[in-house]
Amino acid sequence: MTTTVAEPVDTTGSAVRAQALGKRYRAKWALRDCSFELPAGKVAALVGANGAGKTTLMSVLAGLLPADEGSAGTSGRVAFVSQEKPVYRHFTAAEMLRLGARLNVVWDADRAERWLERFEVPLDRACGKLSGGQQAQVAFALAVGARPDVLMLDEPLANLDPLARREVTAELLAEVAETGMTVLLSTHVVAELGGVADHLLLLAHGRLLAGGDLDELLTRHVSYAGPASETPPVLGKVVEARHRGTQSTFLVELPEGRPRPVVAGPWVQRPVTLEDYVLAQLAATRKGLDA
Repeated sequence: MTTTVAEPVDTTGSAVRAQALGKRYRAKWALRDCSFELPAGKVAALVGANGAGKTTLMSVLAGLLPADEGSAGTSGRVAFVSQEKPVYRHFTAAEMLRLGARLNVVWDADRAERWLERFEVPLDRACGKLSGGQQAQVAFALAVGARPDVLMLDEPLANLDPLARREVTAELLAEVAETGMTVLLSTHVVAELGGVADHLLLLAHGRLLAGGDLDELLTRHVSYAGPASETPPVLGKVVEARHRGTQSTFLVELPEGRPRPVVAGPWVQRPVTLEDYVLAQLAATRKGLDA
């Protein structure tokens, strides 16, 4: 099935919580020392390169895999849609919804049917004869029909065309606004997150590089461009430094709690986008730097 319900545990007020979480496959650690909290009613993006540990983390949080270290838990009922979005090929979409009604303690048939109607998925057609995108919509319908408190989506937009991606994103945001559920979605395509996520979890090599409110993270980072220099024009942690000819560019994490410094020419400062931030952090790990 595409939807898995995990029993809730005490998360001390957070929708999802992990503490020193670790998971290994034989001698290799897929996750190590992973700690974070996700507030309720938020859309959190789990971002990282392929092999960063995103699927493993979501599988542990959903209760599909046991942790080898630390602890993890969710508050309320959880629905998980895996990356493969498996459906029974010989079942029609309608039969999949009836199966969802039998397997879930809470089931909202109208919500699930409206999702399929919204995306024009024929209820009487066998799932094996549906397109990959339509099969994904059946999986999403099963997930929202379960009325979860926490919805986890592993690469949810991978099988969809550009228009469907935008429409599915809009529907998910509408679900969050209507129900107050928390959504955790994984992706390695940062461009998919524009206007969607308000919380970020950034993974690299099984470790959490950064996490927190997205606006706060981006506000604390500034990009400076100016003449060639070994140091930026302000105090702070240099996340990324690039030097090309007579020009240098620095992405700097400013000290928390201090006002943003003002710089004058020849330096120019600009806001940092989510893509700027993520790519700089991931580039630092590839170079073996302290990110």
